[in-house]
Amino acid sequence: MDLLAHLEAYVATVDEASFSRAADRLGIAQPLLSRRIKMLEAHFGGLLFDRSRRQVTTTELGLLLLPYAQDVLDRAQRLGQVARSARQAQVRAVGVPTGCAPAALARVIRAGTERGITLGMRELAPEERVAGLADGSLAYALVRVPPEHAGIRVPLGLASAAPPDASGPAPTGATGHRPRAIHLEDLRPRRRHGRAGGPPTVLPVLTLTEDEVPYARDRLVRAAARAGLPEDLVRPAGPAATALAETLAGGAVLLCAEPFARQGGASWAPLADAALHRGYDIQGTQSQREAMAVPDWLAPLLTAAAGAATAVPDSMRSGSAGTDAPSRLAARG
Repeated sequence: MDLLAHLEAYVATVDEASFSRAADRLGIAQPLLSRRIKMLEAHFGGLLFDRSRRQVTTTELGLLLLPYAQDVLDRAQRLGQVARSARQAQVRAVGVPTGCAPAALARVIRAGTERGITLGMRELAPEERVAGLADGSLAYALVRVPPEHAGIRVPLGLASAAPPDASGPAPTGATGHRPRAIHLEDLRPRRRHGRAGGPPTVLPVLTLTEDEVPYARDRLVRAAARAGLPEDLVRPAGPAATALAETLAGGAVLLCAEPFARQGGASWAPLADAALHRGYDIQGTQSQREAMAVPDWLAPLLTAAAGAATAVPDSMRSGSAGTDAPSRLAARG
């Protein structure tokens, strides 16, 4: 028996002195209210209402139990209020990729504070963010999806310490213009500076944990093979700081987003192949404990933190109605 629901039926009937009006007040059918009253009477071992008269009256037992029933309902209501306040005060964890700009994450935290919500930013690998949403340890997260199906697209490019030349990335903003997009074919073996006469070399392409999701790595490896690059060219980078240090030392180029390269002082140029870029959707937890929708104010802040200027409009997503494939590809560049 749902004791609270049955006590609500009892108290409402006392207040209204009518089964039908009590049922209307609670928004339930009168037969259901009557059953709840009868079950409560069986539970307490006595009648709560005298039904022999035209108007429902409360028995002595009913009047005796009434203040206790009201007290139980009042305490249950206060308990719910305390629980809601506690949920609002608790930290809501947000899963984000490693390497997000601290200033962008600070804006997310500040925006939550302004709305009475405490947000905790957690830098996690892609699979850990998905697992966190599933088990409820994360309230919200940026989830990797193929860029053509994504609500957010982050351009990827190659970071390098090499000076700009005809076959390598140009420094971001070096000429006041966006650097030209590069193709993987540009990385084919060439002689390194200061080694005239030596064998041609090609720098390895290091990939961060964020880009080690199976579909993304498979696309990159196949694109490298089509470009005629060595099979072992694409290598996992390990820790991001170590990968950036190796890149700045001239021993590799690093596949990353522009903000990460800029923070580290590296040159950067975007990849021409948009299929190799990052795609994200922002999702809220759907665990057995609770489900959370992503607030409208949070989405643009996480979009910026991921390194994207704007979200991809629905009309530019793969499969959107009313737009043919060539138009969608042109819109995505």
